[in-house]
Amino acid sequence: MEISGFFTAILIGLVIGALGRLVVPGRQRIPILLTILIGIVAAILGTLLAGVLGVDETAGIDWIELFIQIAFAAVGVSVVAGTYGRRR
Repeated sequence: MEISGFFTAILIGLVIGALGRLVVPGRQRIPILLTILIGIVAAILGTLLAGVLGVDETAGIDWIELFIQIAFAAVGVSVVAGTYGRRR
């Protein structure tokens, strides 16, 4: 992975993590860096699943892939927020 790919993954992770956090109702008491990490993982998993489903390359914006990534981020934020809050 080149350095530009690394920064792109961070930016996409930030956006996907923030969108996933917006989808989850209530307040999530997790740090922003953890949200970015969840977003990066969700973006990667969403891209892989979209590839398996055959919807990763579409004309225009890949809406289905984006929704899959946001769904992964929302689930990740929910799980981490639930376990992170109990640890304290």
